[in-house]
Amino acid sequence: MAAPGHPVFTDTSLDKFFARRISAPLLTLAVATLLAAAGNLKFWSTLTAAAGGLSLAHLPLLAGAFLIIVLFFNACLTLASFRFVAKPVLIVLVLMASAASYFIAAYGIVIDRAMIQNVFETDVREATELFSWHLVLTVGLLGLLPSIWIARAEIRFPQGLRGLLGRVGIAGGSLLLAGLLLMIFFKSLAPALREHRELRLLLTPTNTIQALHGYLRSKWSTPVVVAPLGRDAMKGAAWRGQARRTVTVIVVGETARAMNFSLNGYKRETNPLLARQQGLINFSNVSSCGTATAVSVPCVFSAFGQDNYSEAKASSQEGLLDVLAHAGFSVLWRDNNSGCKGVCARVAYEDLSQPGPNARFCEGDECYDERLLEGLPELIRKSTKDLVIVLHQKGSHGPAYAKRYPQGFGRFSPVCDSIEFEKCSRDSIVAAYDNTILYTDYFLSKTIDLLRDTAASEGVDTAMLYFSDHGESLGENNLYLHGAPYMFAPAEQTRVPMMLWMSDHFSERFRIDRTCLMARRTEPLSHDNVFHSVLGLLDVNTAVLNPKLDLFHACTRGS
Repeated sequence: MAAPGHPVFTDTSLDKFFARRISAPLLTLAVATLLAAAGNLKFWSTLTAAAGGLSLAHLPLLAGAFLIIVLFFNACLTLASFRFVAKPVLIVLVLMASAASYFIAAYGIVIDRAMIQNVFETDVREATELFSWHLVLTVGLLGLLPSIWIARAEIRFPQGLRGLLGRVGIAGGSLLLAGLLLMIFFKSLAPALREHRELRLLLTPTNTIQALHGYLRSKWSTPVVVAPLGRDAMKGAAWRGQARRTVTVIVVGETARAMNFSLNGYKRETNPLLARQQGLINFSNVSSCGTATAVSVPCVFSAFGQDNYSEAKASSQEGLLDVLAHAGFSVLWRDNNSGCKGVCARVAYEDLSQPGPNARFCEGDECYDERLLEGLPELIRKSTKDLVIVLHQKGSHGPAYAKRYPQGFGRFSPVCDSIEFEKCSRDSIVAAYDNTILYTDYFLSKTIDLLRDTAASEGVDTAMLYFSDHGESLGENNLYLHGAPYMFAPAEQTRVPMMLWMSDHFSERFRIDRTCLMARRTEPLSHDNVFHSVLGLLDVNTAVLNPKLDLFHACTRGS
């Protein structure tokens, strides 16, 4: 029996709580306040820091900014406060904001169109790695409970013309008051907003709505006809009179950042095997085209370069693999990731990311990168054409770094084996990531050994070019994972490793001056060089080849 004076909460009282009557204007104001406050903790912490920190002197500015956002949200929600429309809209926004606020707070990401594209194009296994009880708790408290309250509420809507005019008045009045406050605080807010442009990508749910709109607009746009590229491509003088076939392997790394490669001076020995590979040339100053796979992979295989790249352009024109096919190469894409993002649409494709009944190098529901090498010697032996083989790694994809490598590669410890980074020390997160680089070192070294042995046993000329699609943040400035807008992305997400290995016959055949390449290994390079350098490496003549971006042009004897 309850003590006197204390309420007894029964099913009936809970029903009354969730089904309380409320006017539409009051409901929209309450939801606007909830979205501005609970759904935007990262936004407010960033704005507070940008404004000079939390102090009594800055409280009026922060309070004014809060009121501006609440009033703006209230104006937008008021325009949707009609019967049969209000509840679905409010519930979707609250749930969307709760999920977005979790990922922004937990991993320090920002939400733009590229991030939404990653969400839609990520496979189920990668998506499940982001699931955690912290996510459930956040969405439950900030999203599900308010949604239940909204769903059960008895909303009193203003009726008729008077109701319509009332909505217009509330929306207009909210915008007017927000505008007045903005004018009052503009002088103080403008510098912070100008210097911290990422703030617009942190404001939930407007960031998600804008990003989703941009993604769907590009996705549902009129299908384009793929324009031909490099149909004039043909093999050059280095191919004349040659009976030996060539095998060129392009390894596309995943989420590997250059600064964690000991070849680039990292304190941990993450590249013990590659450091001993004779003839390996490591390029230590390379920038990516994007900060996410969905951008970098199509960009690096396109002829546009970062400055001119767009998803629409890349999807409407053939790319590097098509040009190589036009020149007579047999091209194959082997994938242990979430697909080739349209790059391999017109060449042979093998998905090796799904464990089969007798699949080697697999554990649980995913496979390690070594599977990309399975059957490769036999494939090379049986082919009668010159081969270009792309191996797309799982690499260092997070947040489940500890799942990216077999048990024997856990050299660095202690290791974070959780996807909830708040449960791990930053050192353990970095250790797990470094173990993925150690495994990539083994994978690349094994690839080189395979190509060297194949060159000797099969009489073919072989080469390997490796580069990563983008880097990764590991807690620097409290930022994790990747996908930050490129204009203010940190170097951890944009500096990537790149290296080249060639068999002796290969470099002699194509007159590649190794000494010249070694002298260029610290020069600034980028993904823009890859398209033209692969064509230059293989002596492919075509009008689309830009010698200025061809890394090998100045290092080819007799060029």
